[in-house]
Amino acid sequence: MSTAALLSQWIAHLREERRFAANSVDAYQRDVSAFLHFLSGHLGGGPALADLAQLEPRDLRAYLAYRRQGEGALSDRSISRALAAIRSFYRYLERRHGVSNPRLGLVRGPRLKRLLPRPVSEDGARALIADAAAGESWIGARDAALITLIYAAGLRISEALSLTGADRPLASSLRIAGKSGKERMVPVLEAARAAVETYAAQCPFALTGEAPLFRAARGGAMSPRMAQALMQTLRERLGLPASTTPHALRHAFATHLLANGGDLRAIQELLGHESLSTTQGYASVEAKKILQLYRRAHPRA
Repeated sequence: MSTAALLSQWIAHLREERRFAANSVDAYQRDVSAFLHFLSGHLGGGPALADLAQLEPRDLRAYLAYRRQGEGALSDRSISRALAAIRSFYRYLERRHGVSNPRLGLVRGPRLKRLLPRPVSEDGARALIADAAAGESWIGARDAALITLIYAAGLRISEALSLTGADRPLASSLRIAGKSGKERMVPVLEAARAAVETYAAQCPFALTGEAPLFRAARGGAMSPRMAQALMQTLRERLGLPASTTPHALRHAFATHLLANGGDLRAIQELLGHESLSTTQGYASVEAKKILQLYRRAHPRA
């Protein structure tokens, strides 16, 4: 079987069986396609299954070094993602085709500095919702509903946009399918439920059945790119930082819960994090904020 066919099978596996998000699937496909293309030149021809099984750590290191060169050089974080994609591809080859190459496990990626979440402030979240709601026609109501829902329930943008007409009127809690199809229950505040119903009452399209809940201007599904463009417009109008993205509202949900006495374990469940260490990043954000306030306010600071 050709490596192109293997790649197609693996991508279908990620999309249909593992339920990876579309952006993750695209990134993994790009990374492994680039790796296989590099091997074609590195080995003097398109790699076969036997070639993949016999690669040495130096071959993989040569590829990673190659990706650090030139105009499109990858950052440390992108190198780590590329390495993760290649390892995922090899795990699939071993399970489905018996192709194993444990030697490549000796290759380590760069040490990454942990990035702290950059949430929207409480005032910023209120301003975003108010400014969106002031928009023209039903589009403004839609934008306000989307922002309110993400902030109130801590949803990823893909999770919010996956809701359908069958989900409304929103219940007091929603069953959300997150990354890799992992399900979680999230409570929905009355303010978010009311915002969605206000939007639904004004929307000129029928929000029923399996049709998408959040619609584009011509009636199709609203896309993540549209939501990102919306946030860019709002933040520029309000003078908010460039870090004010749809995902920053999810960060704000967690950080503001923690600041007001929320339990870290409960927040982990609400966000759908596999590891508590991921959620602990929000504790670091809050601790940093407290330290900044202390240094500004203490007479001897």
